[in-house]
Amino acid sequence: MSDGSAAAALPQENPLATSRTDARVSAASDRNRGLDALRGVSILFVVIHHVAIRIPLGKTALAAFLPVWFLNGLSYNGGESVVIFFVVSGFLITRRSLQRWGNLGDIPLRDFYLFRASRIVPTLLLVVALLSLLHLIGMPYYVIDKPNQSLGGAIASALGLYLNWYEGQTGYLPGGWDVIWSLSVEEVFYLAFPLVCLTLGRVRWMFVAVLIALVLSMPFVRDALAAQRNEIWFEKAYLPGMSAIALGVLAAMLAARMKRPASWLAPLLCLLGIAGLCAIFFAGSGVWKLLHRGYEMLLIGSAASLVLGLHWQAKSKRPWQLRGLGWLCSCGRLSYEIYLFHMFCVFAIVSIAKQAGFGLEWGWLWYPPALALSWLLGLAIARSFSQPCERWLRSRWGRVRLWNCRRPAAER
Repeated sequence: MSDGSAAAALPQENPLATSRTDARVSAASDRNRGLDALRGVSILFVVIHHVAIRIPLGKTALAAFLPVWFLNGLSYNGGESVVIFFVVSGFLITRRSLQRWGNLGDIPLRDFYLFRASRIVPTLLLVVALLSLLHLIGMPYYVIDKPNQSLGGAIASALGLYLNWYEGQTGYLPGGWDVIWSLSVEEVFYLAFPLVCLTLGRVRWMFVAVLIALVLSMPFVRDALAAQRNEIWFEKAYLPGMSAIALGVLAAMLAARMKRPASWLAPLLCLLGIAGLCAIFFAGSGVWKLLHRGYEMLLIGSAASLVLGLHWQAKSKRPWQLRGLGWLCSCGRLSYEIYLFHMFCVFAIVSIAKQAGFGLEWGWLWYPPALALSWLLGLAIARSFSQPCERWLRSRWGRVRLWNCRRPAAER
C-alpha cells in the first residue's frame, strides 16, 4: 500500500506504523454489512422501546390486527438490544485491536485510549452540554428534579462513568440522561481492557480463562443483584454488561484463530443466533420460565453466535450481498450518535402527539417519524461534529497513521 504523501505529512512516524500495520489497516477498511445491519436493528429496537413506553403499541389500532406477543416483542426489548450492542462492541474492539497491533499483549496504552476517546468523548460532551442547557432553561422532559439528584451530580456521573450507579442510588434521571448508563459499563471495561491485555494477554490460556469466568459469572451476579431488590441497579450494574462484552472479546479471538472455518458453519451460526434472539424477543416470558437465569446466557450466546456467523460469512468465498439493507446498515454505522441523541426526537414526537390531541389508537403513526428523525439527527451529528472531531483529535494527538476515521460508528 503506497502512502508516502500521508507519511510525509506526519512530523514523526510511530514504529507501529509499519508496512505490516498498514496491511492490517487496509484489510480492515471493508465494513461488514451484516454486523452493520445487526446494529441497525438493535438501535431501532432501542428507539421503538422508548417511544412505546410513552405511546404503547399495544393500545393502538395495530392491536386489532397483530398479536399482543408480537407488539410487545417490538416494543419492550430495548434493554436486550443494548446487551447485543455490548457483545458486538467486544467483538469489534478486539478484532480491530488485533488488526492494528497483531497481538493483544502488544496494545500500546496511549494509542488504544486515543482511538477510544476520540470516538466517544466529543459526542458525549456535546450531549451532556445540550442536556444541561435544557435543564437550566426548564424544558419539560429534561429537568432534573428528584430530591437526591442535581445537575452537577448528573454531569459528574456521566463524565465519570458511574451514571448507572448514580441512578441506582437516586432513581431514574430524565430519559436523555438515562441512556448514558450503558457508556458507564462499556467504557469502564475498555479502561481496564488494555491493562489486562498487557498483564495477561501474553499468557493466552490465563487471559481466556479470566474472560470465560467473567462470562459464566453472569447468572450468579444477577442472583446476587436480585437479592438487593434495587430494580435500577439490577438492570444497569457493571458486571452483567461486562460479561456480554467479554463474550464478544472471546468471539473475536476465536475468529482470529479460525479464519476459514467450514462453509456450513457460518450459516448455521447465523440461523442459531437469529432463532435464539427471536425466542428472547417474542417469547421472552416462556424462555424465562424455562431457563430462568439461563435467559441472559441465551441472549448473549445467541448474539455472539450471530456475530461470528456474520463475520465468517462475510469472509467466505460467497459472501451474502444483503442488498436492500442500505438504510438499516446506515442506522448501524450511526448507532452511537442515534443512541445518544434519539431521546430528543422521542420527546419532540411525544409532545407533538399530545398537543395534536390524537387518541392512542392512532399512536402507531408516530413511530415512523420518530425513527426517521432519530436517524437524521444521528446523521447530522456524525457528519457535522463527531467525525470531524474524531479526525482532528487523531491527527493532532495520534502517533499512528490514521485509518477509517470517516466511519461513523466503526468502533462502537
